[in-house]
Amino acid sequence: MSNTDRAMVMRLDREGDPGEHAVDPGAEGWSSGFILANGQGDEYADEDTVPVAEAFQIVHHILSVGGPPADTAWAVDS
Repeated sequence: MSNTDRAMVMRLDREGDPGEHAVDPGAEGWSSGFILANGQGDEYADEDTVPVAEAFQIVHHILSVGGPPADTAWAVDS
């Protein structure tokens, strides 16, 4: 999901998995404008999202190789 500047990139291994998301360690501030499928607008800490260009690279790598790039930081969700 994206607000056009930053994106939340999540990975789930199976149904019911809490998953993990790409993070931007050291990023400061908050970004709003993330619209969920139900229409709800959310706001996330910038450290819990990545710039959109980086999100495209992460997703492309996952689809091409089957896993995330080694240099991407992830946070496990619970």
